[in-house]
Amino acid sequence: MAKRRAERDIVAEFRAVVNMRASRLERWLETDESWSVGWGRDAAGESVGHRSGRRIVKLLRTKGVDHTDDDLAHMRKVIAYARRHLAQRPRGDFRASRWRYSLMNWGHDPMLH
Repeated sequence: MAKRRAERDIVAEFRAVVNMRASRLERWLETDESWSVGWGRDAAGESVGHRSGRRIVKLLRTKGVDHTDDDLAHMRKVIAYARRHLAQRPRGDFRASRWRYSLMNWGHDPMLH
C-alpha cells in the first residue's frame, strides 16, 4: 500500500515537472538546438539529456500502466534534474538559451509557465 502511494506521488510529481506533451517533446528532440546542448555524449553524439528526452516520451505515452522500478528511478532523475536546473535560471531573456534547451530535453519548457 505504501509502495503504491509512493509510486503515485512520483508519477504525479513527474507529470507536474514535465510540462511538454509527448508529441511536442518528440518534435523538439529532432531539432538542431536539442542536439546542440548537453554532456556525456555517446558514440552517436547523443547527450544524456537527449537520451532522457526519448525515454520521457515513452513514459508519457504509457498511461494506466504499472511502472517498473527503472521507470520510477528515471522519473526521480528527471524531477531532480529539473529542480536543480530551474534553480539556476539565468537573468534576462532565456528564450534561445542553452539553459532552456537543456531543460526542454528533459521535458520542461520554462516558457510554458
